[in-house]
Amino acid sequence: MEALAIPVATTCREAMDFEALYESAFPGVARFVGKMNGSFEDAKDIFQDALVIFHEKRGEQEFSIQSSPEAYVLGIAKHLWLKRFKTSGRNISLDAMEAAIAIPEDYYPTVDTLTLLQMLEKTGKKCLDILQAFYYEKMPLQALAQKLGFGSVHSATVQKYKCLEKVRDEVKNKSISYEDFLE
Repeated sequence: MEALAIPVATTCREAMDFEALYESAFPGVARFVGKMNGSFEDAKDIFQDALVIFHEKRGEQEFSIQSSPEAYVLGIAKHLWLKRFKTSGRNISLDAMEAAIAIPEDYYPTVDTLTLLQMLEKTGKKCLDILQAFYYEKMPLQALAQKLGFGSVHSATVQKYKCLEKVRDEVKNKSISYEDFLE
């Protein structure tokens, strides 16, 4: 790890304490800044500022830490980073981000509807009606059961499952793959 300037210590013991603090607290600051889209250089800058603030606070008469020095420095660094992040204008609106990302028209494959329809027709008219109502029209099972004359939602669910099994069997028998349905 590259050595950074440590605030001036008055005793050798303080210098050793600062070095130990640096080694124990810096990785946490670097992880936090990295998660918040900052660079390693940003983390070093923020950590230096946090150490200076910690050193200044430590010299005050009424200074007391409720947690460990590492946690205190990490808290200072988080506060400094969030303050810098907010004022730096790094926030991007979702509309601007969406406009910056262009998705080509042919990115999403289209389904060969004729091939799919032929497969579904082989299951029979009743199955075609069930699957069309449920998957294409997004009809709830309760409404589907009433529309197609099933005695209960459970029987509509069972029939839908049987229809899907017919389609799966047809696909297996013909050795058709997912790519065969794409245009």
